[in-house]
Amino acid sequence: MCGICCVVTLCSQHAICDLLNEDILCHLRRRGPDSSQQLIKTVSDLSYECLFSGHVLHLRGLVTPQPLEDANNNIFLWNGEIFSGVHVGDVENDTEVMFHHLALCNSEADVLSLFSSLQGPWSFIYYQASRHSLWFGRDYFGRRSLLWQLGDEVDSAFCLTSVSVYSELGSQWQEVPASGIFKIDLKAYATTKSLSLTLFPWRYSCTEKTVEEILKVLDQVSKDLPNHVPLVMNESKLCLKAPVIPLNKTVSEASGECPGTDASSVIHTVSVETLQGFLSEEHKKKLVHQFIDVLSEAVKRRVLFLFRGEDQKISEVPSMPNRKAHVAVLFSGGIDSMVIAALADKHVPSGEPIDLLNVAFMVKEQAKQKSITEKHTSQEGQLDVLCPQESGQGLDAKTGVHLSCFDVPDRITGRAGLKELEAINPLRTWNFVEINVTLEELKKMRQHHVNHLIYPLDTVLDDSIGCAIWFASRGEGFVSHQGELKPYKSPAKVVLTGIGADEQLAGYSRHRVCFKKYGLEGLNKELEMELGRISSRNLGRDDRIIGDHGKEARFPFLDEDVVSFLNSLPISEKADLTLPRGIGEKLILRLAAKEFGLTASTILPKRAVQFGSRIAKLESNHEKASDTCSRLKLFSVD
Repeated sequence: MCGICCVVTLCSQHAICDLLNEDILCHLRRRGPDSSQQLIKTVSDLSYECLFSGHVLHLRGLVTPQPLEDANNNIFLWNGEIFSGVHVGDVENDTEVMFHHLALCNSEADVLSLFSSLQGPWSFIYYQASRHSLWFGRDYFGRRSLLWQLGDEVDSAFCLTSVSVYSELGSQWQEVPASGIFKIDLKAYATTKSLSLTLFPWRYSCTEKTVEEILKVLDQVSKDLPNHVPLVMNESKLCLKAPVIPLNKTVSEASGECPGTDASSVIHTVSVETLQGFLSEEHKKKLVHQFIDVLSEAVKRRVLFLFRGEDQKISEVPSMPNRKAHVAVLFSGGIDSMVIAALADKHVPSGEPIDLLNVAFMVKEQAKQKSITEKHTSQEGQLDVLCPQESGQGLDAKTGVHLSCFDVPDRITGRAGLKELEAINPLRTWNFVEINVTLEELKKMRQHHVNHLIYPLDTVLDDSIGCAIWFASRGEGFVSHQGELKPYKSPAKVVLTGIGADEQLAGYSRHRVCFKKYGLEGLNKELEMELGRISSRNLGRDDRIIGDHGKEARFPFLDEDVVSFLNSLPISEKADLTLPRGIGEKLILRLAAKEFGLTASTILPKRAVQFGSRIAKLESNHEKASDTCSRLKLFSVD
């Protein structure tokens, strides 16, 4: 994982080094702490200049400083992981492999064919010297951040970067749309003194309704561009082939029926045993096992493709136990993180710990006392049974706050989930990292770090989720050792997250609302829209947040094979929203969890991180998630 940046300007306009903000450089270095260097390319006869800045987090093969330049003056910046599609040997570095393949491309079609073949998250910047072309873009889901600043009519300097900085002056940074790959003709840019973007869009098929569909994409991207920057379709109408198949929108009359189970009784008797009724049907059980296989392979790719010291044979289990965790999971104890942790256990070398990162924001004392006197809901009561009063004892050494103030819902379900994982594999070292955040520290870190990483997003929801993920992925907290909590900081460079499960398997409460209003056809449209907007709504932000700690976010539920498998199924095979919460949403995932040994966590209903960690209760209870968040705009006068 890397921080990549490129600045392009006309030689007569600026000293190019002045255009790269030192604060942006600082953020880029945090993403790539293992190597940092810059390269300036001046093309005197055309009077344009490019600055390339690369910052590398070493995860694979030998440390490969960026940017790379070859004998033909091509330059490459890569922030990605190749999990399939292009062969990368055990001791090879995927940046070098990709650069080699790009150098062999003789046409635009060759470049598009190469990127269409990739599986894995990526963003890139590629300067093709012979054609004075600058190529850049993000993968189909937008799992790696890339921002652009397009200048104005007077100052046509153009910037690309993995992460920027928030400015109250409004510097007009935007996320590069994950709509395809873009190209700039630098020769034309230097001649006309104006910027023009060419788009090569993602399509399932480049023959069916090509022109009509492409025009829609162009219109969608163009509406967010300044008027002086035209966006055009490439002359040859070339497209990238989408790495996943289209969503199956089949709706059968039998949808919603529960094989082998009386649906009316299920509504009143939600239990782990309820799931067994579904698994008694052979067709359902076969689908569940196919899902387990494809998801397990996705997790395997994400926990084995990384550097583990001197043992470079990453596909084999090292013979000597390794006491340093290389893999961490953002962990709430809910169904998504439990499944990822359980599957990681199948593939992470046996002597290696797995870090479970569990974040909690301090409960306001008044709210805490109120919750003690109020009657628990039946679900909270279940959690108390799962994990009876195992609240942290004593004081937080750093803050002096009593640890029981951090017994938020995700801490309770997290502890219960830990017990389930220990039952599945008692020989594994499971580091349950209790990460405790006070209001004071939240305000401080938001101002110094998190607001810049969330930017250019700016809503209350972005703030809540962004702050929760930043503290969780930092991994600083406590682990229990022989009954005593000890300070601990996770060394893991890879952080697995469950994002993508709710979007594909109808996990959000809004999906139930949609289903009630519009039925399965409406739900299908909603799920298609969810996956289509996940790049702009979630993934760029989460990559910037997690990358700030010199760690890499990996998303098993958004593996191309996982998405294609789920897209192949009708909605009735994935979820049944006629059934209650804790069963109907993400049904196929719950059945998979039941099959490989999870218990109480299989029926926990969805609880968003901002509520489970209690960050949403810490500062203001009178905001809507979609409101612009004023806290992201506050700065110290120091």
